[in-house]
Amino acid sequence: MVKPNNIPVVDLSSLNGSDNQRLELAQELKDVCHNVGFFIAINHGIPSRKVDQVFDCCHQFFRLPVDQKRLIDKRNSPYFRGWESEGSEYTNNRPDIREQIDLWTEHPPVTVGSQPDCLKLLGPNQWLPETILPGFKAVVSDYIDEMKVLGDKLMGVLAISLGLPVEHFDEMFGKTRMSLAKLIHYPETPSGEFGVNAHHDTGFLTILNPGEVPGLEIQLVDGSWMPVPIVKDGFVINLGEMLQAVTGNYYIATPHRVVASAKRLSIGYFHGPALETSIERLPLSHEYADAVAVSPRHRNAGFMAPIMETQSGVGDMKGTLRASTFGEQLWNYFCRSYPDNVQRFYPDFQAPGVSKK
Repeated sequence: MVKPNNIPVVDLSSLNGSDNQRLELAQELKDVCHNVGFFIAINHGIPSRKVDQVFDCCHQFFRLPVDQKRLIDKRNSPYFRGWESEGSEYTNNRPDIREQIDLWTEHPPVTVGSQPDCLKLLGPNQWLPETILPGFKAVVSDYIDEMKVLGDKLMGVLAISLGLPVEHFDEMFGKTRMSLAKLIHYPETPSGEFGVNAHHDTGFLTILNPGEVPGLEIQLVDGSWMPVPIVKDGFVINLGEMLQAVTGNYYIATPHRVVASAKRLSIGYFHGPALETSIERLPLSHEYADAVAVSPRHRNAGFMAPIMETQSGVGDMKGTLRASTFGEQLWNYFCRSYPDNVQRFYPDFQAPGVSKK
């Protein structure tokens, strides 16, 4: 059994192997995801040239003058997509010291009538003109497509690990899926602050390319923080709150943060389903609930708390789940992280536990 104070390295070469090989990988990931919630993936199948190309694009973008970056300013997007400057995103009511581009899965905007409000999030990304960054959109889009394929394969193995058919998550996630890619630039983190403050990820599964500069840390069971090492050609994989929710806390979202000692680039991909996807508990056998019942760590695992909860004294990640679908959970995330954008575009919307201005 893997120990909670260790970040294992997992060989994913058997993702494309025989049924027996994938079953062995599923058993390994079951142990890792229950006890740690983080691992470093090697032999994941993503060509190194594509990684090099997308990081080159990141370098080019973040070197641009601010006036050009502002052509895709997130503050102009009702779909919460585009570039943002340092301190624009809030995590646990505190600004994150990073600038980034958010690129959600693109869908045609819909006219929301009696449909769920969360469908307002469907829409286009913002891209710079080709005259400013030739090839940027093509390279980044190709990288995101590679992440989608890897994410689907991992979810298939995780389904097996939970005693479910391999296609369970593929069917559950639906067709109009919403995943997120973040291209992130961290300057050196000022003393007493964080590149991104301690948090859980919102979605199901995160695939992070950490770049070449360390800075990511995970919180151990005793409350201390441990750096995540950089492994050549390795991706950092961690679980989000939605996977924690649907497994009844058997799989857990582990708190993590970033403290950058030097300029740092990273690329995160957050694998998600259709917005209307239910996040009710999966039909798992009793062994999973029994394991949670005897583990205080799992039994008491919380969720990112909305503003009103933290202001009333609830711990940052000790909130209760206030959503029944993935889309509702995204609204909670946007209200917590981008309150000004929510107020600007959706002044009549109020997420559970979030007060209007």
